[in-house]
Amino acid sequence: MSKKLTEQQIKLAALGSGIPYAALRAVIDVEVGNRSGFNADGTPTILFEPHVLWRELGNVNYITKRKQLADLFPDICSQTWNKSLYNVRPQHQKLYVASVLHWEAAHKSCSWGIGQVMGFNAPSLGYKSIKEFVDAMHESEAKQLDAMIRFITVNNLKGALIRKDWAAFAKGYNGSGYRANKYDDKLAAAYRKYV
Repeated sequence: MSKKLTEQQIKLAALGSGIPYAALRAVIDVEVGNRSGFNADGTPTILFEPHVLWRELGNVNYITKRKQLADLFPDICSQTWNKSLYNVRPQHQKLYVASVLHWEAAHKSCSWGIGQVMGFNAPSLGYKSIKEFVDAMHESEAKQLDAMIRFITVNNLKGALIRKDWAAFAKGYNGSGYRANKYDDKLAAAYRKYV
């Protein structure tokens, strides 16, 4: 079974979720661009978020350990968001180092696959555990798409896609900083390619 997502799977997912195909395709295009949900070595595409690891380690009372990790590897654990920390080392290498300290906190601190859904969302999306979510992200782009649709549904963003309210969707999906990256404009442009 191929890990790659097919157009037929996207069309069926759109139909099953009630999200217009062109809108769903636009979100996929903007999130993943011409990349895949998987790296060349078969691992899922991730973006490791050092500031999220800081928070997640705090949630499990690893206060001293997170400070030590931040002192040793600020690109892996950081109290604040800092874009310059993203490309210091490969993303999966960051995940590995963080996983040695706390597997769950590390995996909750990544955005995963074609939808770049954060791992800490797993419980609200109906996954029994972060492990179940991570296993799904390793399985296929179709499973990654399912996570993205779950996120859209749980966060009441489907209506914004149906109305083509790109700003409302962008804010709900990517946060209030979406304007800096023109996320809403990119969605509108991508949508036009599929209608």
